[in-house]
Amino acid sequence: MGKYLVTMGDFLKNAGIVGLNYMLDMSDAESGKDYGIKMQNRPVDGLELYEQGLWIDEDFVQQCDWTGMYFDACVNYYGDSTVYKGILDRINKIICKIDNDQWKPDKLVKEDKEDIKFINDKLLSNSYKAGFENIRNEVDGSEIYVNLQQNKLNAKSTSQELKQRLEGIKNFIMQPKCKETFVMKSVIYNYINRFWDGKCFLLRANAKKDMRILFEQDFTKPFKEYIRTNHDKDKDMCIDCGRPMGNKERVSIAFMKDMADDLARKKSAFWNCKVDAFLCPACAFVYAASPLGFTLLGQRFAFMNTNSSINQLLACNSRSGKIVTEAEKKEAERYTQWFARMLKQLMDCKVEQLNNIQVILKGTDEKDKYTFSVISNEALQTFNDEKVRKALEYLGEYPYTRIGADYLNIYENVVMNILKHRSQELLLKKVLKNNLDSDNAGQIVTAYWIYVVMLYSALVKKDKDLQGNGGKVIEMGSITVMDSGFALRTAILSSKGAKDDECIKGTIYQLLNALSKRNTGKFLDIVMRLYCTCKVPAEVGQADKLVIPREFVYIQKNQELFEEYGYAFVLGLKGCRQNKKNEEVI
Repeated sequence: MGKYLVTMGDFLKNAGIVGLNYMLDMSDAESGKDYGIKMQNRPVDGLELYEQGLWIDEDFVQQCDWTGMYFDACVNYYGDSTVYKGILDRINKIICKIDNDQWKPDKLVKEDKEDIKFINDKLLSNSYKAGFENIRNEVDGSEIYVNLQQNKLNAKSTSQELKQRLEGIKNFIMQPKCKETFVMKSVIYNYINRFWDGKCFLLRANAKKDMRILFEQDFTKPFKEYIRTNHDKDKDMCIDCGRPMGNKERVSIAFMKDMADDLARKKSAFWNCKVDAFLCPACAFVYAASPLGFTLLGQRFAFMNTNSSINQLLACNSRSGKIVTEAEKKEAERYTQWFARMLKQLMDCKVEQLNNIQVILKGTDEKDKYTFSVISNEALQTFNDEKVRKALEYLGEYPYTRIGADYLNIYENVVMNILKHRSQELLLKKVLKNNLDSDNAGQIVTAYWIYVVMLYSALVKKDKDLQGNGGKVIEMGSITVMDSGFALRTAILSSKGAKDDECIKGTIYQLLNALSKRNTGKFLDIVMRLYCTCKVPAEVGQADKLVIPREFVYIQKNQELFEEYGYAFVLGLKGCRQNKKNEEVI
């Protein structure tokens, strides 16, 4: 067998890859033989040159105890930060006091009483009780735990009686099976539960079942069978990696929490322009490891030292802009309007004569602090661009976008990105993915104006570098590509007899993933598949545009053009176009 490549994706996927890599590092797997890192444009036998990610030998996949690796990695990494460690520490602390004749049952201090209470409460919590029921027939000394349930530790017991019971409890919970079970109970509810639920040991109906058996059934076994099975004749496609899969192999993406779109509960297939809400078992296994990888990413970026993964991490941890009350929202809106007026007054000056203006900035959140900043001449030129000013005028009038339960101040984020010379790409991707939810369909207007700022900010820099010769071609190319995306949208909806773009949400999701990963090959592959599946010509006046944009020829070796033309095409696919007067129409 060959090598299976786990390709990079959004931050959750990348976190899963880091978790998977940690599992492999902790195991007996041999790096370079059983698994390894594939960097872009670096050759690895059996893999395409442009691909990047974590590869695993397919024979190793079949031989490996993935369930054991998963549990061992979680216990090893999280063990010292769980309740289990706190219980052991307090048991050892009390035993040490008894041995040193410092434990006085008749003169207990508050700390001693709290230690006994902690041990009782934690060992007899519902999660620990459920865990014990799962393993009571597989471990020695079960009667010790049963006795604890019936007769809690008493701080007023004699020192020797208390020590004897504590030593028995310590020996019992330090058995490998007990340690794994009790540590995993904490890991499940403190870490894993933040990322996924409703599956495996996080399904309520499975609370009293063996966690390893559940993980084996839901993740490990399907993963191995998927790698082992030939999928040449399968028609369903994984929404994440795009690989084919059988109907019985599909894993609903609904088990993942906080996904950027609402595709989780859609049931139609992805290709042929229908939404796909399913992962292949391999991707599902990677996502199951995302909690472990997320924690690891707080200490290192492992092998994923790429802009996309780092940027996504920063975006994931950025301030949400949550608005708690209407009063706070109105106050923030007044701030936004004031800031817009300030910028307008600044732009009314002769920008050419301004250079590196020193300012003090503060965000709209009450926790934000004042920061010293410098508005460079390039930022001033960007603010003074006619199209950027028009976009900021709109965003200043409608600054807030609802993302989940929070409100995000788009205007503030766009302005701060310009001031700090950051790309608008992450913000645009967040709004576009949020727009895939039918309840947020109106946010495409906001996404369009963010793209305008992103495009013309780049053109300001290009014109400066190329002395005015670089921007116009790219500007016209972006308009053409956007119109091509709109023409394809029109044709697809016509061929499906659809009134909205529900049937192409899965397509847009995959295109956005390809853009975020800088994967030009995957992006073009999806685009070509779309054109091949569209058999009905576009409406009158659009038929001549129902061809793959020729501008895509230039994106294969130019990442900046890939970003600008790629997002233009996605916006067109979502309904943006230019009218005959070259005015923006949504």
